[in-house]
Amino acid sequence: MGGLTIICGHYGSGKTNLAINLAIDTAREGKNVTLVDMDIVNPYFTSSEYADILRKNGVDVISPMFAGTNTETPSLPASLSMIFSTKDDAIIDAGGDDAGAVALGRYAEKIIENGYEMMYVTNMYRPLTSSPEDSVSVLREIEGACRLKATAVVNNSHLKDMTTISTITDSLGYAKETARLAGIPLKFTTAPRDMIKRLPENESFYPADVYVTTVWERR
Repeated sequence: MGGLTIICGHYGSGKTNLAINLAIDTAREGKNVTLVDMDIVNPYFTSSEYADILRKNGVDVISPMFAGTNTETPSLPASLSMIFSTKDDAIIDAGGDDAGAVALGRYAEKIIENGYEMMYVTNMYRPLTSSPEDSVSVLREIEGACRLKATAVVNNSHLKDMTTISTITDSLGYAKETARLAGIPLKFTTAPRDMIKRLPENESFYPADVYVTTVWERR
C-alpha cells in the first residue's frame, strides 16, 4: 500500500492546517493522496471544512458522515477502509487530544499491520502544552486512546498572525526537549513560507501556508 501518515495533537495545536499542507504538497509531487478527516468529536477547524480547497489541489477527501451539517453525532464512513487496500498515500487528521483519538483506535490493528508514521503536533504557546513535560503528557494520553505510538514530534509553535522569527526560534529548545522526553525524533518545525529564508539553516523547517482560520478571521 501507499504511505500512511497520521497527524495528531492537542486541540488548537494546528494539526489540521499541517495535515492540509502535507496533503497538498504530496499531490503537487504528482502522487495520489487522500486526506481522511477523523475528527468526529470537535466540529470546528476540521479538514472536511476545507474539502473544496483540497480537491482543487488534487487531494481526495474522506469526511465523517454528516460533516458540515447540524447533526450532532457524525460517524466515520465505510469508505475509510479503502486506505488500507490501495497503493496511494493517505494522511489521517486525527481528532484532538485523547477524546478525539479514540476513533483512530478502532483501526489500530489494521494501521499497525500496514505500517504508519504518526506525527505529534505541539505548540509551545498553547496553555496545556506550554512545557515539554506537559506536551509529552498530552501525547501519552493520545497514544493510550488510539493504541498507537507516535513516531515523531512536529513543532508547530506559533501565535497566528502575530508570529515572528523570534516566536519560532524561541520554541526550538522546547521542541527538542519534548522530542527527547518522548523518546522520538523532532521531524521539523513549521514556519510561514515567507519566513523560511530568514530562519537558521542548521535546523529543519517546513514551509506552511495558512488554510485554517477562525470565523472572525474570515470577515
